[in-house]
Amino acid sequence: MNDTEGIAPAVRSILEHTDERGGGEGRIEVEARSLPAALERAAGEGRVPVMAEIKPTSPTTDGEHGGDPVELAEAMVAGGAAALSVLTEPEQFGGSPEDLRRVREAVDVPVLRKDFLLSESQFDTVAADILLLIARFVEDLPELVGAARDRGFQVLVEVHSREELTRALDAGADIVGVNNRDLSQLIVDLDTFESVAPAVPADVTLLAESGIGTPADARRMRQAGADGLLVGSAILNGEATVEERTRRLTAATGPTETNSPSTEGGT
Repeated sequence: MNDTEGIAPAVRSILEHTDERGGGEGRIEVEARSLPAALERAAGEGRVPVMAEIKPTSPTTDGEHGGDPVELAEAMVAGGAAALSVLTEPEQFGGSPEDLRRVREAVDVPVLRKDFLLSESQFDTVAADILLLIARFVEDLPELVGAARDRGFQVLVEVHSREELTRALDAGADIVGVNNRDLSQLIVDLDTFESVAPAVPADVTLLAESGIGTPADARRMRQAGADGLLVGSAILNGEATVEERTRRLTAATGPTETNSPSTEGGT
């Protein structure tokens, strides 16, 4: 499909350069740590199941997120994160496969490779527990889902609409993420998750992605059916430490707030 019609320039630039980044020297096979089990365990222990994201920079936020990726990862896990997401896209996010390799060796929670993956060869760059496939951009989704699973990866299929959700489910997705960010204008609206979530089968692990900045946002997404929350900028940015900001969201305490569509929030 690889639908780039109306896509934001930053995202289009990523897609144009993705094919230039090949895979590794050989086939990678992994023994993945279970993301659904990690999310369920966090919920059972009374924590909000958060997948905290490590990204040096982002086209939707100002400046850079400093700090060693391993130190950030350890602080996030200490703050209660059930899983981690590591950006490996270099152009717009400043990520690298080496960051992911180091983080996965340092922690015992599941780690997602966050990137714009379009071909099977790109799976063989670095080991991870979960790979991200964005339904809008993947031409043969069933083929890539199968190729990832053959290597032992779990697959998080990202969607933004019910139409994309249908493609994901038809491809056999059992972990789905609903991105609240519209990749056309990079605008965030938490209503997106609430409109898609009711169509997700009960046996599919469901994540809410982007725009979750406060404990109230976390509660709202959980109440709408999210099994887990992918959170980036809200944990990386702020006056408190990364561990404290992570704990604030995994505890999900605080006054109820309302959200309006914005361009803020983690990718």
